[in-house]
Amino acid sequence: MHCPYRYLSFHLAIPGIRTIHARATEYLQLRDPDLTPTQRTVREAVSKICTLFPDSYWADLDASHTFPIDFHQAFAKDGWLGICMPSAYGGSDLGIAEAAVMVQTIAESGAAYAGASAVHMNIFALEPVRKFGTEEQKRRMLEPLIQGRKRACFGVTEPNTGLDTLRLQSFARREKDGKGYVLSGSKVWISTAQVAEKILILVRTTPLEEGAKPSQGLTLFYTDLDRTQVEVKEIPKMGRGAVDSNTLFFDGWRVPVEDRIGEEGNGFKMIMHGMNAERILIAAEALGTGFAALRRAAVYAGERKVFGKAIGQNQAIQYPLADSWMQLEAARLMVYQAARMYDEGYEAGEYANAAKYLAAEAAFTVCERAVMTHGGMGYAKEYHVERYLREILIARIAPVSREMICNYIGEKVLGLPRSYSIGGV
Repeated sequence: MHCPYRYLSFHLAIPGIRTIHARATEYLQLRDPDLTPTQRTVREAVSKICTLFPDSYWADLDASHTFPIDFHQAFAKDGWLGICMPSAYGGSDLGIAEAAVMVQTIAESGAAYAGASAVHMNIFALEPVRKFGTEEQKRRMLEPLIQGRKRACFGVTEPNTGLDTLRLQSFARREKDGKGYVLSGSKVWISTAQVAEKILILVRTTPLEEGAKPSQGLTLFYTDLDRTQVEVKEIPKMGRGAVDSNTLFFDGWRVPVEDRIGEEGNGFKMIMHGMNAERILIAAEALGTGFAALRRAAVYAGERKVFGKAIGQNQAIQYPLADSWMQLEAARLMVYQAARMYDEGYEAGEYANAAKYLAAEAAFTVCERAVMTHGGMGYAKEYHVERYLREILIARIAPVSREMICNYIGEKVLGLPRSYSIGGV
């Protein structure tokens, strides 16, 4: 086995020599000229936490299907769970650009997609609470999450609607006394529901009538994930064993009115405020996973000798890895452009979607190439690249598919007719 610390080495500056990047075989790069001083500070500080949780830690959790609670708590202890939240509630008042650096650094350390997704719920999902919640709700809902005392999950997708969010069928009926709602329905692909105490959930409060806009009548709640009223069933799946995915079933689930976010019927508009941020963060997590895979592939290709020479000397190995570095770097520039635009107040949907598309594709390609570079050993868990490949598939599928991104760009950027239809919109 290779020494694990080889993959956690830091790049040290050489006096008098001005360089831009560390070698791709090294973990931490701090002098990228397109990063701000704050982003570099975030990257360095977060990396110090990540080095306490090496690849073996994530491999063990992947095998045992165990949530990384101690990793989560380490980030809470140092205040990183509130990186984008207001300082009034314990947050850091930083932007999505800094949050993207944080999740890329986590994934790049070897934590891959599982490590980053263990904390990203805190960054984007409660954006509707931050923007539309009352002062009482912000204190009650944000502070425990930022402090790591509570964990939350995000409930939107449903079995029968998938990406067609406007057609979701879960329903909330207002009680006669006006003090609460009764929810009935189901949700699917709900990450971290096995360990979450809270849920941000979108349901319909007015029936979807023929001819009415589907975006009307959706309402958002942030409430207790009460397992006496909600059945949480884990979904056996291919990748990301350390972070669970679940189906939720509920019928007669009572939720107090004070857990409703904003006005009844305006939930879809509110939840959209977190969607572009989510795509940017997913893209950054994909980047980190891709760079981790490239690092392992490059180190292995330089050390593994066959027929008397390192396999990395062969163009069939070297050129695909070189190509992947260029693809990752191109995607990285798009990701941080999208993040900057988001923080500056642009809608930036085309950039957020494009960043997610490019980063996911580049990362998937390099993860596959990392497995193939290792040959038969790429199939072995000992070298970790098979875990990266399993986990990176999520970035190509969720939270929106490649095809839906192309639909968006075709319509919104190119001005072409919509290639799919949504009734009533």
